[in-house]
Amino acid sequence: MFGIIRPCRHRLSARLHADWLAHLCGLCLALRDEHGHLARVVTNYDSLVISALVEAQAAGRRRLAGPCALRGMRSASVARGEGAQLAAAVSLVLASAKVEDHVADGDGALGRGALRTPAKKLAARWSAQGARTGARIGFDTSVLVAAVSRQSALEDEVTAGDSLLLVTGPAEAAASAAFAQTAVLAGRPGNVAPLAEAGRLFGRVAHLLDAVEDQPADDAAGSWNPLTVTGTALAEARRLAVDAVLGVELAVRDASFAQPELVHALLVHELRQAVNRAFGHRQEPPPGWLGPGPVPPGVPPAPAGHPGWGPHSSAPPPPPKPPKKKRKPGEGPEDGDGGGCWVPRFAVPPRPRGFFEGCAVATYMCCSCQFCCRDPFPGPWSGKVRQNHCDCDPCVLLCACCDGC
Repeated sequence: MFGIIRPCRHRLSARLHADWLAHLCGLCLALRDEHGHLARVVTNYDSLVISALVEAQAAGRRRLAGPCALRGMRSASVARGEGAQLAAAVSLVLASAKVEDHVADGDGALGRGALRTPAKKLAARWSAQGARTGARIGFDTSVLVAAVSRQSALEDEVTAGDSLLLVTGPAEAAASAAFAQTAVLAGRPGNVAPLAEAGRLFGRVAHLLDAVEDQPADDAAGSWNPLTVTGTALAEARRLAVDAVLGVELAVRDASFAQPELVHALLVHELRQAVNRAFGHRQEPPPGWLGPGPVPPGVPPAPAGHPGWGPHSSAPPPPPKPPKKKRKPGEGPEDGDGGGCWVPRFAVPPRPRGFFEGCAVATYMCCSCQFCCRDPFPGPWSGKVRQNHCDCDPCVLLCACCDGC
């Protein structure tokens, strides 16, 4: 699973997190039901935003899905219908483009050696499957394929000094078409224009963050990267991303939703969090605050000698970390706690494992999402209690409209 929208369960309320999982599982199951189990590997966190947009504009349909290992062998209510199908079509086409890009650049496991030919066939298969699913719900995926083709041509034309926004154009067009289609499926023609604008800016942010995260590896391997080729500094890329995030928020506010809470959380809060994660975990000032001036509410004052908020500082100092709490005897999991899909159980005192046994346990825990969904969890090698440390930012620092969330 890939994408820039990766909400932590500590940042979403229990209801919103359940809704997000319903769309994630709905996308995964739509891929399985229509294209087989292999297609589930293209599950894309960003594409499920499309499913959430459809349900937010019109009453969505849910169904009860059977037990799944990734849900701790529990059944769950999952999204179904045209929203999940549109998300599946977009995920397949995006995955096809990503594989083709690896093959063309000759990087990654799929771009080298004997895997190149099978990778090309797999990309063609996913592209055809996405086109069939899109046609079933009235969405022409050729606009996504054309954007991918135009992206390849742009990479040959862009040189140093060109605007970075020339490179993000195809991604903007593809995301704009997908977002606008959600209004068509939901029967809300008035939302087509604002959601097309939100999608355009979302595509810009996604492309920028992908370039920022890949730049060190691309530079080391000598691969093409838009930031390096155009000579764009990280500060300028961050400015473009922050402006685009604000544009997404304004466009979403212009649209009409029956259930706006999850869309607001994903496209406002989590999109800002994605920018913070890509550029470093620094707090952003509330929208519209320009400084210098009084410190915004909730932000600790700058320490002595720190420039703090003002024209020469793009972000406030991080809040002080709370001191680590020492575990008291008897606190935490008891001996034998665990069960269901959450295996291994806790052992008190901790039972260390050897290298190979620990590797096997770590692989299982990773595949069953325990490192991100189980809190606390036992260390695969040490057996000691480990806490999930989430990079949650105080909501008041990220969005000025939290009182209405």
